[in-house]
Amino acid sequence: MVSRNAYIVGTGHSVPEGVITNADLEKIVDTSDEWITSRTGIKERRKADDDTGSSDLVAEAVSDALEMAGWEPEDVQGIIVGTVTPDYPFPSTAAIVADRLGMGRIPAYDFEAGCTAFIYGLIQAKAFVESGMMDRMIVVGADCLTRITNWDDRGSCILFGDGAGAVAVSSRGPGGRLGGWHWGSDGSLGQHLIQKAGGSKRPASHETVDRNEHTIFMNGSRIFKHAVRAMHDSCMEALKKDGTEKSSVDLLVSHQANLRIIDATARALELEPEQVFINIQKYGNTSAASIPIALDEAYRSDAIGESSTVVLAAFGAGLTWGGMILHW
Repeated sequence: MVSRNAYIVGTGHSVPEGVITNADLEKIVDTSDEWITSRTGIKERRKADDDTGSSDLVAEAVSDALEMAGWEPEDVQGIIVGTVTPDYPFPSTAAIVADRLGMGRIPAYDFEAGCTAFIYGLIQAKAFVESGMMDRMIVVGADCLTRITNWDDRGSCILFGDGAGAVAVSSRGPGGRLGGWHWGSDGSLGQHLIQKAGGSKRPASHETVDRNEHTIFMNGSRIFKHAVRAMHDSCMEALKKDGTEKSSVDLLVSHQANLRIIDATARALELEPEQVFINIQKYGNTSAASIPIALDEAYRSDAIGESSTVVLAAFGAGLTWGGMILHW
């Protein structure tokens, strides 16, 4: 059997124009620019307007990725979107975007893995492409977290922003070859990062709305502790599966959740500051979108070269975690 590989051959992203600065947040909760910056590294985040949904950002990000790949919409054989903020519970955001962009009647579905969703999506695409089931796929991470932010919670409302990022994955290079990977979850910890209402367990009611249960609840201290360990372990497992040493890593593109978590992961990989791509100061935590947005910016800014080894790492609701090695 001829061995097949999967390559990232196009990247794209989209963020809304609306900006929420730390100074803006000082007006609504008891916080300060110094407090937010020192604990998270965030200076501002993007917020979609009332007429913009996740599908609008996804369509723009996918269009950019298609252009870089040199694909027409009808060339795509499947599109998957990782998100916790779809336009609707159904139909899927992926199906909406496939129709909007003219991809035809292809497989299109959403999936949920919190902030780890993009890595989960890449692992799925790798399996589809390397098995021969597909040759050209689109993988998207997208969230409008400001739609479900609790603006009364000073510990979490400072973190979240909106955005989408997309990649085109092909059976033919050149590009970023999808290499070793790792993923996992621990549902016993799920209550520490949860949207308590809006699903079948606790449907929408006056009570759930009054209690702000349709917004994000996060136990920050517990999440921080597990995130640092899980992201480190995912990186190490992905490198081991790939057969790559830490010393060969050129760049870390991590989930942009908190600067201290990114720094801890970089130290575990023994990387210098210039080997870590960071854009959390501009966008905050965009959940599933954070890695593909950062990956697109890193590639377009030449932070990723023609022979770069890149490590992706994420941690999110579920609780979930994952890592993947890319070889350009």
